[in-house]
Amino acid sequence: MFDCRDVVFIVGEGEDHDIPIGIDKALEKMQREEQCILRLGPRYGFGEAGKPKFGIEPNAELIYEVTLKSFEKAKESWEMDTKEKLEQAAIVKEKGTVYFKGGKYLQAVIQYGKIVSWLEMEYGLSEKESKASESFLLAAFLNLAMCYLKLREYTKAVECCDKALGLDSANEKGLYRRGEAQLLMNEFESAKGDFEKVLAVNPQNKAARQQISMCQKKAKEHNERDRRIYANMFTKFAEQDAKEEASKAMGQKTLGGVTNEKETGSQAVEEERARGHV
Repeated sequence: MFDCRDVVFIVGEGEDHDIPIGIDKALEKMQREEQCILRLGPRYGFGEAGKPKFGIEPNAELIYEVTLKSFEKAKESWEMDTKEKLEQAAIVKEKGTVYFKGGKYLQAVIQYGKIVSWLEMEYGLSEKESKASESFLLAAFLNLAMCYLKLREYTKAVECCDKALGLDSANEKGLYRRGEAQLLMNEFESAKGDFEKVLAVNPQNKAARQQISMCQKKAKEHNERDRRIYANMFTKFAEQDAKEEASKAMGQKTLGGVTNEKETGSQAVEEERARGHV
């Protein structure tokens, strides 16, 4: 046993109290006074860093016994006015940045996700509120994309970039990060297109120029690998067809030999009968 205590914390911020993200996730679905046993893999435990404070090795699997003694529900989005949502967005954005810089990407996702849940469907805003809301949403989607890149969830990274680019179609970070995600998904042409758009926005972006070269190199390697695979497949198919043809030919030859033997034997019987021996 490495940790036995009562603790009060905000769901999604358990890391501040040495609580792994897996417990945060589980608590969202638990009822008051519910008790459960949680088995956490490294991704939802203390990850590659481990937790030296508790003597937890890197990439350790953990078992927790958790009891949810009590909880208070946070305000729902519809219970908050726009002013409060914008104030809270500033707070959780800062928390998300702290988690991201600490390599706590799952925790950062929770914080940035709150901004999206509060503001994405917010309507009837004043001009000032609308600008502030769009600014928070753009930052949230861009930061979520970066988190998902770190977590190797590339499809989600692309989706977040799409959302960001829906707010600002020429956003340099959005185009670059979508290009990164698509490159890692082996979508070389799409990635190259995004990096070219980055250069159209900022011709001085050396990283984008290097990524275009990487796309071309990876696409060439991928095509050559495909050609080798297909060439080997066709060779195997040809060899298999040749074996089948040879097998058929041997079968016909053997069958012909049996038929001749039967015919020869039949002729011998007739000759014997003619001589009166049969």
